[in-house]
Amino acid sequence: MTIMIQEIQPHWTVIGPYLSIRNEAEYHQAVVRLNALIDEVGDDEDHPLYEFLDTLGAIIQLYEEKHYPMPAVSGAEVLQYLMEEHNLRQSDLPEVGSQGVVSEVLNGRRELNVRQIRELAQRFHVSPAVFI
Repeated sequence: MTIMIQEIQPHWTVIGPYLSIRNEAEYHQAVVRLNALIDEVGDDEDHPLYEFLDTLGAIIQLYEEKHYPMPAVSGAEVLQYLMEEHNLRQSDLPEVGSQGVVSEVLNGRRELNVRQIRELAQRFHVSPAVFI
């Protein structure tokens, strides 16, 4: 046995369950733990548990990508969703253009351009990639 394994092995039975997700119950437990860590650590990179928060977040993300893949949606579908979530009408989106332009985008007759995507991403605080 190597020195590293000898050092880790006694601790693994305690740490291991926090670093693996094999089923839905473990996934939900990991999310609860992550939320508690976020409440405790926040964005304080100097906090002693910050690396654990970051690691647990990555483990959860991998599980979600495998078990809850995001459906492929168009930029127009994302825009429609954001409009519904924010109770917006087509005329409430000057970033896109007139009500007629917004209508054409939503109906798939026109694509969002780079400027529109950039401004919509800024308005809704999302990555521009969601509209591509």
